Amino acid sequence: MPDQTIKTIRLKVRRQDGPTSRPYWQEFALPYRPNMNVISCLMEIQRNPVDASGQLTSPPAWEAACLEEVCGTCTMVVNGRVRQSCSALIDHVGIRKGDTIEVTLEPMSKFPVVRDLIVDRSRMFEALKKIQGWIPIDGTHDLGPGPRMDDRLRELRYAFARCMTCGCCMEACPQYNERSAFIGPAPLTQVKLFNLHPIGATLEHERLEAISGPEGITGCGNAQNCVKVCPKGIPITRAIAELNRDTTLYRLKKWLGLIPERVIGEVAE
Repeated sequence: MPDQTIKTIRLKVRRQDGPTSRPYWQEFALPYRPNMNVISCLMEIQRNPVDASGQLTSPPAWEAACLEEVCGTCTMVVNGRVRQSCSALIDHVGIRKGDTIEVTLEPMSKFPVVRDLIVDRSRMFEALKKIQGWIPIDGTHDLGPGPRMDDRLRELRYAFARCMTCGCCMEACPQYNERSAFIGPAPLTQVKLFNLHPIGATLEHERLEAISGPEGITGCGNAQNCVKVCPKGIPITRAIAELNRDTTLYRLKKWLGLIPERVIGEVAE
């Protein structure tokens, strides 16, 4: 229930004018209203871009689309925790100090900053290309009904399919950073999703080959931070555990010469 004694929302925003600019902090003060979220606060500042000292300034830049925790674009670090800012209610995430509630906003640190709270997540999307995160089809003509799936498998695939590439798991992962080649938990989960599909499984060996190197499954340190911050509750650690088994069996079959050379050659290219 909203606290009636709160009068002011104080937003502290880590800003950066461009990819090569130095970051700096700027504070904004807003009249408190119950049930505001981070995005509504940023929209208020956009309508009246005045900082806490009363100086006219440029409004902070951020990304948002659906405003219902589906698109994944509004990811940022709110009071030290990565999350979706559209579902971050000020009454829940703010720190109360007297009649003021304080919220600190920062861009994700694992991706290059474009401006202010906007980051470039291209590295994550390029990783999805590496693992061939799609279902191959033969043309666009009507192929009829798809293959039937066991209900338990369908439920598991649905859980993995809820990923919205928001980047929360990547931000929380200590192994994913600019000094590491590790592709991160989100692409690994998608490997499991597509390998569980009856048609997607035709590229199973290619995907397992792609994550068998240093940038793949061996880069995971099993910190399990990813599953703690996932806004969709995706069983990421289950996917990674099963992929450890899958890649071990794949490498064994490859060593025994049971994997076609075509697979190895195509991935290398």
